[in-house]
Amino acid sequence: MTHVLAIDQGTSGTKAIVVDDGGQVVSIAETSLRPKYLPGGGVEQDPEALWASVVEAGRRALREAGVPVAAVALANQGETVLAWDHGTGRPLTPAIVWQDRRAESICTALAGSAQTVAATTGLVLDPYFSAPKMAWIRANLTRDGVVTTTDTWLIHRMCGAFVTDTTTASRSLLLDLDTATWNPSLIELFGLTGEQFPELVPCDQIVGVTDAFGPKDLPVAGLIVDQQAALLAESCLEPGAAKCTFGTGAFLLAQLGGNAARSGAGLTTSVAWTLRDDTSYCADGQVYTAASAVRWAIDLGLVPAADQVDAVAASAGDSSEGVLCVPALAGLAAPWWDAQATASFTGMTLSSERGHLVRAVLEGVAAQVACLAGLVAQDLGQPLTRLRVDGGLTRSAVLMQAQADLARIPVEIYPSAHATPLGAAACAQLALDPTLRPADVVGTWTPQHTYEPVWSDDRAADHLARWTQAAQNALSTKDTP
Repeated sequence: MTHVLAIDQGTSGTKAIVVDDGGQVVSIAETSLRPKYLPGGGVEQDPEALWASVVEAGRRALREAGVPVAAVALANQGETVLAWDHGTGRPLTPAIVWQDRRAESICTALAGSAQTVAATTGLVLDPYFSAPKMAWIRANLTRDGVVTTTDTWLIHRMCGAFVTDTTTASRSLLLDLDTATWNPSLIELFGLTGEQFPELVPCDQIVGVTDAFGPKDLPVAGLIVDQQAALLAESCLEPGAAKCTFGTGAFLLAQLGGNAARSGAGLTTSVAWTLRDDTSYCADGQVYTAASAVRWAIDLGLVPAADQVDAVAASAGDSSEGVLCVPALAGLAAPWWDAQATASFTGMTLSSERGHLVRAVLEGVAAQVACLAGLVAQDLGQPLTRLRVDGGLTRSAVLMQAQADLARIPVEIYPSAHATPLGAAACAQLALDPTLRPADVVGTWTPQHTYEPVWSDDRAADHLARWTQAAQNALSTKDTP
């Protein structure tokens, strides 16, 4: 029996699990983090707190498991960046989180190159991705050290390697998607010529050894972006299979196989993974605020605590009674790509209650995901037949039922709360045993629960039409996407 320590370093916390080669979780340890939200769209994290959370969670998971492990795997946030000293590993700036919008002016200045960027990278020119934030750091914070995504810094701290995997690099706006190599023209476009870029590695490569989690050296292997890790764990191996992770944001990914097709519907295309020297791609769309919208509602006093969201939503009945929410608290991503879009409640009257507003927040998240599912189907040329889901917000039955009702497809709840670290662990298992195939390390699974649509087609269509108009009104430009 081979065990792996898999670490999921996320926005609101770090989770570490010890898992065996059959996918059974032996131990779990979690350490919470709270990003700092700043005026002007800034979102930052303390890099030393990130590192401490990784070490603490990893050591605790190992201690509680009480079994030897063969490797440590890392899933990362994807587009969060920082500058740091390559010699000492000391951070030189805060970690600029994927939600941070302060690089908007950089993207605006490069708007004339947007089509070239999209054709080369599969992404949209937007501050959500890594390169604009890297350029913003260089223009506003420091010219010293190296500027990379957080995974490169964490791995360097673990084992001294200076690497990033192809999935993370594909979220940067600096990678040629078709060749999976750094693109010098894009590097120059963002003013990053002369920067030191990490070596690109596949997701199933051993990149070094670490003693960060105890006296024994552990191989470091299984490097992947968090959302792609969940796509792998949920066995989305065939073209058209799709999943959505409901975490701080909501992230819908659909497997494209070996076809790096660019979206015609405002979505993005990224590397799903590079395994066994073979690169697969995925189409994806993002909802910037999901659990963070719920946290906002809690902070405002609309909901007493996270575990009472459904109770409050149900307190006013099974309908929002016409109240709509566009939870664009950090702008809107695909297909609008408007960093300046703002959140809104509409349809309120004197009879509107707290429960109506909370239900509208949940339905607003579901409506955004339903729009993304429709765009994925448009790109694929066929409707999605089901949506696999994971993440903390899947505990909300109100949200999951709304998701099934609005997307008009069954929603299957992944039976583990640990899809992301399980996907990273699967990559590590492939690194440790060259005889295994991806299908061997994720296997089959049965949904914990399946939500079937119960709304009529007319009710769903009417709700989405009204919500889409509300989203249109929330845009800073009011242009039709």
